[in-house]
Amino acid sequence: QVQLVESGGGLVQAGDSLRLSCAASGRTYSNFRMGWFRQAPGKEREFAAAISSSGASTYYTNSVKGRFTISRDNAKNTVYLQMNSLKFEDTAVYYCAADVRPFRAISPSANAYDYWGQGTQVTVSS
Repeated sequence: QVQLVESGGGLVQAGDSLRLSCAASGRTYSNFRMGWFRQAPGKEREFAAAISSSGASTYYTNSVKGRFTISRDNAKNTVYLQMNSLKFEDTAVYYCAADVRPFRAISPSANAYDYWGQGTQVTVSS
């Protein structure tokens, strides 16, 4: 089993920044590919960013590219999502997810991830 706990959400104004954290426990974290997803009210969960197990490869959805940065610290079993220039439309519950199966590329598909955190609310006021 893998446990994921997100933190760092909150209420900010448009243009502000936030950094989300996701702490993992339970298995060898450094082998996991990690992703961040988000779900806005009344909408389906959507992919935001993903990172390879080493951190060498990252992938972003177009709407956050250039504003969000995913990173990880394998010594701390933690993945981060630095969010800059936040917009009203970034308002959502943000979830981190872990893909623990070996020999896979990072993926924007929610189906590729095996474990999910409980989510953290990010609210951006316009």
